[in-house]
Amino acid sequence: MARRVGDQAGTRTHAQGTAQEPTALKRALTTPLLYFFILGDVLGAGVYVLVGQVAADSGGAVWVPLVVALLLAMLTAASYAELATKYPRAGGASHYATRAFGPFAGFVAGFCMLAAGIVSVAALARGFGGDYLSAFVTLPVGLVAVVFLGLLALVNARGIKESTRANVVATVVEVGGLVVIVVLGAWLLLRGDGDPGRLTQLGTPEKGAAAAVLSGSVLAYYSFVGFETSVNVAEETRNPRRSYPRALFGALATAGAVYVLVGLAASAAVPTDRLAASSGPLLEVVREAGGVPTRLFSAIALVAVANGALLTGIMSSRLAYGMARDGLLPGALTKVLPGRRTPWAAIAVTTVLAMLLALTGSVATLASTLVLLLLIVFLMVNTAVLVLRRDPGETDHFRTPVALPVLGIASCVVLATQIEAAVWLRGLAIVAVGTVLAAISAARRSRRAAEEAPDAG
Repeated sequence: MARRVGDQAGTRTHAQGTAQEPTALKRALTTPLLYFFILGDVLGAGVYVLVGQVAADSGGAVWVPLVVALLLAMLTAASYAELATKYPRAGGASHYATRAFGPFAGFVAGFCMLAAGIVSVAALARGFGGDYLSAFVTLPVGLVAVVFLGLLALVNARGIKESTRANVVATVVEVGGLVVIVVLGAWLLLRGDGDPGRLTQLGTPEKGAAAAVLSGSVLAYYSFVGFETSVNVAEETRNPRRSYPRALFGALATAGAVYVLVGLAASAAVPTDRLAASSGPLLEVVREAGGVPTRLFSAIALVAVANGALLTGIMSSRLAYGMARDGLLPGALTKVLPGRRTPWAAIAVTTVLAMLLALTGSVATLASTLVLLLLIVFLMVNTAVLVLRRDPGETDHFRTPVALPVLGIASCVVLATQIEAAVWLRGLAIVAVGTVLAAISAARRSRRAAEEAPDAG
C-alpha cells in the first residue's frame, strides 16, 4: 500500500514538473474538441472511395463487413483508452511499447506508426492534387502537394486548438456530405428506383459468405483506423482520464453509424457491379438520384482529404516529438515554439519527409502497406495492455476487461492473414529498416551508459 501511494505521489510530482518544463505541451483540448478530432480522423477520405471496393469483395450487403470492422476496431480502441488515460503523453504506441517491452520495441512501434503516418499524409497530398481538384482547376500534382503540405504545416504549428477548430468545421462538412448520400439513398427507395434486396446479398462468385465478410472487413477496417492518432494529443487534453474514453468510443460509434447508413444507401441505390467498378462510388449515388451537382462532392472530397492530412500530420509530428522525448529520436525534435507550445521541429521534419514522398511518386507502392503496419502496432498495443497491468498507474484511469485486448490480439492476427504476400514483403522491408535503426539507437544508449558509469562511481 505504501509503495502504491508513493508511486501515485511520484506520478503527481512528475505531472506537476512536466507542466512547468519548457517543452511541455499546452493542455487546450476539451472533450467536444477531442471527439471531433477523432471523428474527423476516422471519417476521412477513405469512406468516399472504399464503399465500392468493399462491395466488390463482399457483395451487396456492404453493411455487414462495416459492422464487423467496427467491432474489431473497438477491441483495440479499448486498449488505447486504458493506456492513453494511464499514461497521457505524446508518443502513443511508441511510449506504451517502451514501457512494456523496452526502448527497442518502442522504437519499432513508433517507427511503424511514423512511417505509416508520413506516407499517408504524402498520399493524401497527392490525392488532393488529383481528380477532385481537376473538377475546378488543373495544376501539376507535385506543386499542389508541396503547397498543400506547407499550408497544413503552418496550421499545425499555429496551435492544437486552432488545428482542431479547423477540424470541427471540416468534420461537419464531411458528415454533411455523407448525410446527403443517406438522404438521397432513402429518396431513391421511396420513389421506387432502388433495390433493397441487394442489402441481403452476401458473397461473390469467387467467395462464399464467410470469406466475403472477412475479405470485406479488411478493407472496411482501414476506414475505421485513425482513432489511434488521438492518443498523441492526450497530453494536450485538459482532463484525459475523463475526456478520452468518452470522446474515443463516442466518435467510433458515430462513425460506425454513419458508415453503415452510407453503405445501406449506396448498396440499395446503385447496382453492386456498378458500385464495385466505380472509383467514386458515392458520386454514383448522386448521379442515380439527380438534383445534386456532382461538383459538390468534389468539393466535399477535397475537404475530407485536407482534414485527414491535417489530423495525420498532427499525429506524425506529436509522435516524432514523443519519441524524441523518450530518447528514441534526436533530441532536436523536442523543440517547441515559445509562445504557441507546438513542436515546430517535429512538424518541419515530418512535413519535409512527406513532401519528398509526394514528389517521388513512390507513395502508391507503400500505401497498401498501411494496414499491415498498423496491425503490427495494434498487436503490440494490445499486448502492452496486459504486460503493463503490473504497473498500477493512476487509480482513476480507464480499465478495459482482460478479454478485450486478448480478442484484439486475435483480430490483428486474423486480419493479417488476409493481406497478400506482396504487401507483406513491402511491410517487412519497412519493419526491417526500423529494426536496424532501433539497434543503432540501442547501441548508442549502451555506449552512453558505459561512458557515464565511471562518473557515477
